[in-house]
Amino acid sequence: MELRTLHYFTVVARELNFTRAAEKLNMSQPPLSNQIKALEEELGARLFIRGKRHLELTEEGALLLRRAVQMQELADKTRQEIASLRDGMTGTIYLSMVEGQAPFLSAKWISGFREKFPRVRYNLWNGSSDDVLDRLRKGLADLAVIAAPYDTEHLEGFPVGREPWVAMLHPDHPLAKEPGDTIPLSSLVEEPLIVPSRKSRIESIRRWFGEIGAEPRVLCEMSNYMDAAALTSHGVGVSIFPQTTGVSNGLVVSKVVTCPSRTVEYILVWSKGQSPSGLTREFIRYIQDCR
Repeated sequence: MELRTLHYFTVVARELNFTRAAEKLNMSQPPLSNQIKALEEELGARLFIRGKRHLELTEEGALLLRRAVQMQELADKTRQEIASLRDGMTGTIYLSMVEGQAPFLSAKWISGFREKFPRVRYNLWNGSSDDVLDRLRKGLADLAVIAAPYDTEHLEGFPVGREPWVAMLHPDHPLAKEPGDTIPLSSLVEEPLIVPSRKSRIESIRRWFGEIGAEPRVLCEMSNYMDAAALTSHGVGVSIFPQTTGVSNGLVVSKVVTCPSRTVEYILVWSKGQSPSGLTREFIRYIQDCR
């Protein structure tokens, strides 16, 4: 499979119409149709169900679309890394990160690094821990910021920040109206809870409640803290998530959970089996000096 053919396929798969795809590619329709037919013959699978007015991806076509996007991203990343080696400290740093404090840490690093290397560009991606680590494994990210714990057998890294766990409450909730910006864990025992969906996080929360002889009433598991804040703002339940500047929006009230308190530690990681590029190593050194 050639990258050019995969690009043709990707455009057709997104447009689901040969005419529109050909217009976007600045080519006529017959050669484009022939390219797709040749790709199907090469793979021995039908990629599209051809209707009178539009196309529909087959299961094989949907799989190829996911892989084609990843391969094109990796090809772009490789070209930029080679250009960086050729031209000096230029190129693109690919950084994936979890939510919470990680985007704010990354913004601080990039702001300072740009003063030293203004020609460097950045590609930032945000998602769950599993998705972030998946991109790192596939080579679609140079570095990742995740929450501890992490796989020290396959990843190298170091701590870059920490923040406390908080309870996000509806403004009309009785606990939100109590004075102070902290709340004891015991006051959340009978509350319906919205918690992070990461398995290690749920287990940690259960152990946390176990320290006071209680069991958390988990109502909902969420991978995105903004979705959790949205549910909280409608009075669905109380969210327990790491403290994040982004939820101070007036729709919820955040209070640090104490007695006992807990913190989440953020780690900058990269794959042990892959040697970071010169640009990435320089960025890592800069972050280490910032700590």
